[in-house]
Formats: sequence, C-alpha cells, structure tokens
Amino acid sequence: MPDGEEAAAMDEATGTSADPAPSDAASESVLDTAAVLETAAVLDTADRPSAWARALPPLIDQHSHGALHGELGLGSFEAHLAAAAGSRTAAPAGTTFFDSWTGLAVRRWCPPLLGLEAHCAPVRYLARRRELGAYRAGRLLLRGAGIGAFLLESGSPGELTSADELAAAADGPVHEVIRLEPLAEEVADTSGSVDSFIGNTAEALYAAAQHVTAFAVGVTFCDETPPDPREVRRAADRWLGGRTPRARPADPALLQHLLWSAVATGLPVQLHCADPQPLAGFLRATAGAGTDLVLLPCRPHHRRAAQLAAAFAHVYADAGPRPGETLGEAPFGKLLFSTGARALPELYVTGARLFVRSMARLAAEWVADGFCTRPEARRIAALVAAGTARRVYRLDAAASATG
Repeated sequence: MPDGEEAAAMDEATGTSADPAPSDAASESVLDTAAVLETAAVLDTADRPSAWARALPPLIDQHSHGALHGELGLGSFEAHLAAAAGSRTAAPAGTTFFDSWTGLAVRRWCPPLLGLEAHCAPVRYLARRRELGAYRAGRLLLRGAGIGAFLLESGSPGELTSADELAAAADGPVHEVIRLEPLAEEVADTSGSVDSFIGNTAEALYAAAQHVTAFAVGVTFCDETPPDPREVRRAADRWLGGRTPRARPADPALLQHLLWSAVATGLPVQLHCADPQPLAGFLRATAGAGTDLVLLPCRPHHRRAAQLAAAFAHVYADAGPRPGETLGEAPFGKLLFSTGARALPELYVTGARLFVRSMARLAAEWVADGFCTRPEARRIAALVAAGTARRVYRLDAAASATG
C-alpha cells in the first residue's frame, strides 16, 4: 500500500483526526456531529480526485474498446456521446446529449486536460480539440485519465485504435482481449467448408491463447454442457451458407461452441450479458474447469452480477457505475473497475474520474461510520481499482514474460 505523501493524500481523502476519541461522557449528538463534519470534509475532498488518485494504485481498466482515429465535429461527437449515454437516436430538436450525465462528466473533467476551464461551452471544447488535432488531444486525455493499464477488446480491424496504438497514445501497457464473434468471422472468410471452419476455429483459438490476456463473447444463455457436435455443424453450415460480409455468428449453438472452446483454453473469459441470471447454470457447470469468468452486465443488472460472483469461486463481476451497490453484494476481491469506453477518449477520463469519486465517497462514509479503518478503506479501494484485475488476468506474469 502507498506510504509517505501518498498515504497522507489518502488520509485526506478518507478523513483524519489527531484528537483523542471522545470520552464516554460525551453526548451522542456530539459524536454524530463530528461524524457529519468528517464526512462533509471528505466529500469535499472527493471533488478533488487527484489526491485520492495519488493514494490509489494506477487504475486497471479491465474492459474498453479503444478510441477513434479521426477528427470529430459536433454532430459526430454527439452521436458517440449519445451511444455512451445509452441512446441510439439523435437528440430531440433544441436539446443536446451534453445535457446528460455523461455529457456533464465530459464537460467537468476533460476541458482542463486540454488547457480549458471546466464546464466550458461544448463548441469551445470541440474547437480546442480540433485545434490540438485528434492525435494530440487523445494523448492528453488518455494520459490524464489516471489509468495505468488497459484491457482492450479487439476484433476485426476498424476505425478504433489497436492495442499498440492505444499503448502509444496512453503511454501505458495494453493487454489484448480477443472477442470470439469477430474471430469466427475472420476464420469463416478463409474456410471453404464446415469441416475446415470448425478445425480452423480451434487452431485460431489455440494460437490466440498463446499471446492474449483473455477472451470475450456476447451471450444471453449457455447450457450446462457443450453443444452436440452435430448441432454445431448444422449451425455452422447455416451461417456459412447464408452469411453476408462482416456478419457475425448469432446462432446459439455456434456461440455456445465458441464459449466452451474458450473456457477450455484456461484463459479468463469475459461474458457480455444483458442480464447474467440466465447464465447461472453455466457458471455452476464450469466451477471445476480452472477458468475464471468475468461478468460484464448491462445496467441495471450489476447487483445481480455481483451476487453471482459471490456465489461461485471462479466468477467475477464488473463493479459497475455505482460500486457502493455492488460492493454490498460480493466480497470486495470479486469486483473489478472498467470504463467500457468506446470511440471517445473522453470516456476513459470520465469513467476513471467517476469511479474514483464514487470510491472516495464510499470510503468516507465507511470510515466516518466506523465501518472500517482508513488503511482498510485504502486496501479495499485498491483491490477494486487494480489488484483483482492484476490477479484474475495474470498481469504480473504477463509483464514478467515481456520484460
């Protein structure tokens, strides 16, 4: 854990007092008042995340997709902001997605990284972004996010940064997570028959497992046993016979075959699942497989994912946008931080800042209530911020192998 100046910064974030404890004769109201004042002071500190961030280890973002390469105008920036806010449509006339929780977070924390005042007008922020250029602006944002390492979900080459490009821009290590659906798509492009597709898929998975950190797949349900090979062949035949360019597999039998094949590699597997509850049987069936599974649910299912992580030793879950809720449902070492950022480098900044702020508030409340000590608050926050991801994804071993 941090010491010296960093420990002092964490103490500031979680509250300090050199005064002796009140005597037994002190009134309960005085104790309550002291707790309220302590909490208020700490919450004020939470508005200054730099002190808290210095006291945490560098964050490990266990799930993101990369940033766009090119310049963005107001319309295209808002389109990506809308996607981050959970909308698939344009803002109604006379409104803007800058008037959303994500939009406010961007305006609060990103302008200072580009040399502007916080909360400046969106048009001024985007003008500054264009003035700096997409590459330089992206570098400043990524390097100012407070993230020390990234797990990047990669697929087919596209408009988003690759692992090497993100590492150069962020000046930090990036560990690749292979998404299974685009992997199958690439294999299908070079396979002339069902037999060659199935064989080539197995070879591609084995080859990828030698150098990637984890696999990922989108799944709504998975049976407790691998699908029958004959069913897999029929599903592959249907998909190969009718697929269009860039079409990814969607047949349940084929997706389950890919998932079970990834589990067999022994690498961690991230499960993108809107609601993780239908996966409970699969989680139970894989308990002895020696593979860790990480649930990446959609809102509002993070609490349920945390409960499933608590129920199975090999299952972990994303801490979600409200870690106070998920930390109440699972052991602290079963939850991991992520931004889920896609396209906009600003989303790495806002994801990290919101997490740090949420953890600062939560730690302040716990310490003020006497629920835990300041060192315990630091340790718990460090687990969710980085420690669990380092262990689950074996990042120390990966660093040793490349060092």
